[in-house]
Formats: sequence, structure tokens, C-alpha cells
Amino acid sequence: MAPRRKPEIMSPAGYWPQLRAAIEAGADAVYFGLKHFTARAKVGFELSELPEVMRTLHGRGVKGYVTFNTLVFQHELEEAARALASIAEAGADALIVQDVGVVKMAKAIAPDLDLHGSTQMSITSAEGVRLAQQFGVSRVTLARELSLAEIRAIREATDCELEIFVHGALCVAYSGQCFSSEAWGGRSANRGQCAQACRLPYDMIVDGRQVPLGDARYLLSPGDLFALRQVPEIIDIGIQTLKIEGRYKDAEYVALTTQAYRQAVDNAWAGRPAQVDRAADLRLEQVYSRGLGPFFLTGTDHQAVVRGRAPRHRGILMGRVVRATDSGILVEAAEADRIAPLKPGDGVVFDAADWRSPEEAEEGGRVFEVARHGNRLDLRFGNGVLKASRIRPGDLVWRTHDPDLDKAARVFTEATMPVRKQPVDVRVTAREGVPIETEWRAGRVSVTVKSEAPLGVARNRGVDVEYLRAQLGRLGNTAYELGELELIVEGAPFAPSSLLNQVRREAVEQLQARQAHVVGRAVSLRRDGGPPAPPVPQHPPTVHLLVRTPEQLDAALELRPASITLDYLDLYGLKPSLERVKSAGLAVRVASPRVLKPGEERIVDFLLGCDCPILVRSTGLLQSLQERPHSALIGDFSLNAANTLTAAEYLRLGLACLTPTHDLNAAQVAELARLTGAGCIEVVAYQHLPVFHTEHCVFCRFLSQGTSYRDCGRPCEQHTVTLRDTAGREHPVMADVGCRNTVFGAEAQEASAHLAEWRAAGIHQFRLEFAHESHAEVTEVTEAFHDALAGRISARTLADRLRKASPQGVTEGSLFVPEGYLTLPVLQ
Repeated sequence: MAPRRKPEIMSPAGYWPQLRAAIEAGADAVYFGLKHFTARAKVGFELSELPEVMRTLHGRGVKGYVTFNTLVFQHELEEAARALASIAEAGADALIVQDVGVVKMAKAIAPDLDLHGSTQMSITSAEGVRLAQQFGVSRVTLARELSLAEIRAIREATDCELEIFVHGALCVAYSGQCFSSEAWGGRSANRGQCAQACRLPYDMIVDGRQVPLGDARYLLSPGDLFALRQVPEIIDIGIQTLKIEGRYKDAEYVALTTQAYRQAVDNAWAGRPAQVDRAADLRLEQVYSRGLGPFFLTGTDHQAVVRGRAPRHRGILMGRVVRATDSGILVEAAEADRIAPLKPGDGVVFDAADWRSPEEAEEGGRVFEVARHGNRLDLRFGNGVLKASRIRPGDLVWRTHDPDLDKAARVFTEATMPVRKQPVDVRVTAREGVPIETEWRAGRVSVTVKSEAPLGVARNRGVDVEYLRAQLGRLGNTAYELGELELIVEGAPFAPSSLLNQVRREAVEQLQARQAHVVGRAVSLRRDGGPPAPPVPQHPPTVHLLVRTPEQLDAALELRPASITLDYLDLYGLKPSLERVKSAGLAVRVASPRVLKPGEERIVDFLLGCDCPILVRSTGLLQSLQERPHSALIGDFSLNAANTLTAAEYLRLGLACLTPTHDLNAAQVAELARLTGAGCIEVVAYQHLPVFHTEHCVFCRFLSQGTSYRDCGRPCEQHTVTLRDTAGREHPVMADVGCRNTVFGAEAQEASAHLAEWRAAGIHQFRLEFAHESHAEVTEVTEAFHDALAGRISARTLADRLRKASPQGVTEGSLFVPEGYLTLPVLQ
């Protein structure tokens, strides 16, 4: 294990204002994207701006990490290679990546460029970290669903640099495992185009009936992460980087969050006791908050992660309405008003979620006057600002904006001279009769400056540390401050202040020039075209069924497919079903969970003990199986293979075949099969797309008073649950062995329109996956595909039969091939 070092604060930057705010507020590193290949597609820099960005950062001693954290499609690989070379040449300190193929390509193009695994890699275990290291990653951003205890276990089991998020928005789904935008909007979260379907309202349907949930409508909308209190423990664990989320946030948010975590890290590193500063907490809550908390970091509490009342910034709770009239609103003040009182000019909103949907327009505006009567506030507003008839007693009052906070942020966002100062350590050698020699070191840069004139002999006061500190420490409006000062002195030399001033000025100029000088990395763009595409052999089509209930298994056994994959909630209870399939003389496979955390190693043992092929859904499991005897392994969609480079890497690790990521449309799936070898590809031709895969459990949160599986009563084993969206579609929810939930798309996604193209590409392994389907529906869907693949019915007839067999309808979903999908926004 490397010696412990002070962790860096990494802040987000959507563009120049946020980048400058992060620098002044004390960030050690800033992460940002360009206009393409980034998980925040609406913000970022032009490629032509990157050299100036790096000069700006390095000139202030700050590192710059470029996000390249999307899946890259086959037709984009050449452009991605050119972008990678340009990023390396511009002197980026590291690249943040998701796609395994991009990792391999970046190592070939710029071997010296550090690669950091994005949280989009869905890494939740030491095994997943080790596999990322094998790919070429030097740092891993762990999933936000891990507790500090689990993070500590990973830290103790690996020597890789680890990074965790400490503040900002939480995705309800594991990053890299959300396909809701892809399913419902033709936009991919794995491509930087998240449509935030998790922030929409849903009704909960339990066993066919809607369950009233009071003010909870946003059942998949988590609060925002806040780990300021946990900083000392995070440092003790040995985490290298504390990351602040928010590339879509404004400069004020970046400044104030960076400042807060800068102070917390500095205090903890210096051993100063942690101070509970409620006012500081409120500042972070005010600048942006959907409700702050440490959430998963402190362990599982499903009652806390999703409150469900509202999906957007609320700010600070200031009280509840007592009475609403046209002349004013009387409010019972909350605790926050004592610490940060409500005042004229503040922006407020009246939250009526108890009786009216927050989707409707809310009442609110700027406070004109505040009259205090004990713990009650009489709020008055300008004429016509509010409709008192739409405000009722009991409504919550939130302060959404505080002008004083703008003033506090302005110190960083509108700085006319450096606020953040880099410590400069100086080593001075002073001898009589020779020029004074000074070595100045700021971060990774050092310069040596000698005086033009030799030193004389002191008659009164000679050169000493106090005198040098007074003269060399006059760094004024520069970006530096004097740190440690070491003096080596011989005799009694004398140095006039004018000589030291000149030395200081030259040192500052040289330091600034050295830091701002960006050294690009050597790159090589020589890439062969890879092996020629293998010939397309024609094999008879085979159909594999994946079932999730005993009723579906009964149907599958009668249908006798090429194989049956068991994907059960109760992993340990599937042994009887396993034996039933084997006894029927059919090939059987077991599906692994998509997430494996520390402490869940027994699941690996169980899967191996089934003595049958395994559907591998996580890189951690794939790594765990590398050194143990196992049956055939099939890589599932969740490994996110989007191009031939990634597919080849996974196949090299021993997968017998691979299911492409659901981010590919049907034409891209066919192309991947042609280039990789169709015998290595198994496609999903029918399924309910797994739109969300979450650590948060809606069963526990809304059907129990418990906080985890230990005290929830396991409602997932007793009830059938769907989430109904505003369009009336009911999306099935199922839990897995780790109590993680998968929300499936209501409509069945089917490939009838693309079977001919897939067969022409040589694809012959087709998987049909079932969620809540009945025995009859499993039978009809499977027989329809058998008939179509055998040529007995047309694609149109297949589509008609599937539509009739699917109660909530069918869709092409992620398989839809849009016009112009090969067009690539070119980086400029």
C-alpha cells in the first residue's frame, strides 16, 4: 500500500465560470467534458479551448481531468481516437472513462496518460477494481451505493487509487445501468443524454390496486448526497479523491460546495476536531438541495433515500403556513429561521404537495416584508405576486433563494485577484561574497533564482529566517503564499531588501511561467483496422428463454427451448427449479445479480455450485470467476459492450458469448455481430427493458416501516408491484437476491422488424426474457418466435401476435433505428 497522502478535492465545471470558481474556492482538481463523448452532453468545452483550459488550471496548481465517460459506438471509434490524441497532446492530467474499448484504445494512443474509471463502470467490489486495473485504469470511482464500511473493505483489498462522490445529485439507478432514457425517449444516459425519468411522478400499484402514499409521488427521486460529516472517516479509510457532483450546476454552487469540503478536508487532515456548523450546512442546502443526507454512505435506510414529495431544488424549510390571506401569509417558523432568518428579498415557494400535485404551478415569489410575532412570521409580498386562495394552512414554506448567499459566492465567482493561494516552499543558501541562491517549489514545479550581486558582510543584522520570511513572503496579489522556509547560512552575510525583492519577483515570474507551461503527451494514432470480419455462417436459429417465476418455468419446460435461464428473486430457492430443468433433459443457466458488494462473496460460491452456465452481469463477478473452475459464461447486456474493442476484451476473458448493451439499435447489433463473429453474440429479441436497477427498494420504502431487509418483512415476496406513470403505463418492479430493485418497461420490446437483418448478419442465438408474463403469454410469445424463425409466418404476423400477447403493448424501444444515427457531432 502506498503511503497515505492528503486526498484531493475534485470539483465539477460545466464551463469557464464554474472552472474559475472551483480554482478560487480551493479545488485540487477540476473535471469537465468536451462537446462529445461525455456523460453531460449539454455542457462542456470545445476541443480547441482545451489547451487554454489546461494552462489556466496548471497555472494555479490545479489538475484537469477530462471526462470521456460514455459508451462509444463502432462508427465513432476513429473520431474518438483523434479526440483522445488531442486531449493527450493538450496536457490533460487524466481521462475519466466508461467504455472498456476506450480504455484499451487510450492506452495504445497515449500510454502515459492516466485513466480513471468512471462511476459509469458500475464498480462495487475489489474484484471489479482489479479487473479495471487489468484493463489499464489507475483510479476507480466507486458506485455511490456503497457504504463507508464496504468502501473500507475494498480499500483494504486493493492498491488502486479510489475516488468517491461526497456531494451532489444521486441517480436512483446504478450509474451505467440506467436505460430509461433509452427506452422511453431514444436518448441514452450512457451517452450523456439522461432524460431524468427518475424525477417524474409515479403511482404505486400493488396487486392490481393503487396504494395511497400521501404526499409521496416521486417514488424514484432521491435526495442529494451530503457527506461533510463523514470527511474524517473518508480520510481515515484512505480515499484518494473526494468528488463533488454538478457539471450542470452554476458557479455559485461550485464555489460554495468546494469551499465547504476544502475546509473540512484541511481540518481533518490537520487533526482538528470536526465542528458541527449548522449554518454552514444550511448554506449548502440553500445553494442547491432536494434534501441532503449521507444516505448509502452510512448504511442502508430505504426510508431516507427517497422522500418522494418533490423532485427538484427546494432549498431550506423555513416553516408551515398557519393562515393565508390577501394581506399576507402567517407562518410558523422552523428551526432554520433561528439560524438564518427569513428576510425581505428572499425567494420562497409554498409547497402544497399534501393536497395538490407539485406538477402544477406553485405559489411563490420574493418576500417584501417580514413581521415577527414570537415564533410566527407575517410574510408580505408585492401586489399580484401570490394567489392566497392557492395556499392553505399546513403548506410548507421553502426558501429557494437567499441573496446573501450570492454575496458569499461572489468572493470566488467574481474574484479580481487570486483568492486561492498556493503554498510555496523556499530553500535559501546564503554565503558571504557570493550571490544568494533560492529554490522555490510550488506543487510539482520548482525554480532556482540567484541574485545578480554577491552578498556583503553584515555589520548589524545578518540574514536570518525571520528577515527572509518578511521579505520573501511579500507575495501580495500573486497566486502564492510563503510556506516552509529553510535557510542554509555560512558566515554573516547581509542581503539588502532591494536584492531580496528582485529575487522574489523573478521567482514568481518563473513559477508562473513554469506552471502555465503545459507539456503534452506523446501520442500514436497508428491503428490497424483489426482482423477482417469473419465470414457469416448460417446456423439454425436457437431460442433461449429467461424466466423469473415458477409459472413461467412451467411454460418453458413445456416449450423445450435450447436453454432456460433462471433469474429468481430467491437465488437460494432456485435449486429445485434447477433440478426440474435438468431432469427434463434441457440445458439450464442461472442469471447472476447485476451488483456484487463486499460481503456477498457467498453468491459466487452458490452460482458455481449450480454446476451450469452462468449469465454474467457484472465485471466483479467476471473477475471472481477468472481463477476458479466454472461452466460456460455468457456476458449479459449490463457489461455494456458497444463496440468490437470492448467485445473482444470481454471474449478474451473467457466469455462463450456476449449480449450487446441495450444502447445499441438493431442495425448496430447486426454490425457488431458481423465484425465480432455472430457465433459470439446472443441477442434479446423479446423483453421488458430493465429501465432502472436500483439499490433503493420501493417495496421496503412504501410497503413497510423498515429500513432494510432485516426489518422490512420482505413485502417483495408477498406482493406484485408496478409503478404507473402519467401516461398510464404500469412498469413492473422486481427485487433480486441483494434486495436491489429492477423497474422494467411496461411495454414489451420486441425485434420482429429486425429478425431478417439479424439472421443475415449470422445471428442465430435469440433470447426471450419474461417479467410478469403468465403461462399463456410465455407460451404464445415463444411459439410466435419459433414460427417466425422457422419461416412459417412473416415479420408482420409475428408483430401482430406479440401485440395481442402483451397486455400493455409492444415497442421497438432501444432497437429502433433512427434516421441519421451514424451522424457524429464532430469535435472542433
